[in-house]
Amino acid sequence: MHKPGEIRVIALGLIRDGQYAKSADIGTRIFVSEGYDPVKQQTFYRAMGGGVEFGETSLEALKREFQEEIQAELTNIRYLGCLENIFIYNGQPGHEIIQLFESDFVDSKFYELEKFVFSEGERQKTALWVDTNRLKSGELRLVPEQFLDYL
Repeated sequence: MHKPGEIRVIALGLIRDGQYAKSADIGTRIFVSEGYDPVKQQTFYRAMGGGVEFGETSLEALKREFQEEIQAELTNIRYLGCLENIFIYNGQPGHEIIQLFESDFVDSKFYELEKFVFSEGERQKTALWVDTNRLKSGELRLVPEQFLDYL
């Protein structure tokens, strides 16, 4: 975790599953992790990834985070852009600079999973595929909101 008042640099991976969209009323799915803010009592979703460590590029951080969290290798990695996110989580202010990449999984098994439970330190987290229409409509909350521009 980061210290209060610190700006955190993170690398996130947008992974789409276009195979899922077989009919017109279904959007593409994206692979996200589920989070929960106990203060706001609100569930939210975010692309997977994590903090960039000193001496590491954001691309290296992206690959390392997917490897550490779900033992997944990425391929076809493309840089999409940089987002800035100032937010309140669990009653505490946060500030992130997000390096956003689009990529694919090397192993096709990840496209067949509905949910994937993994550990992040002490916490159990869930990664899952979510229909982009549910995010765009606001039915499910995607953070940061500017992320919607890339869907």
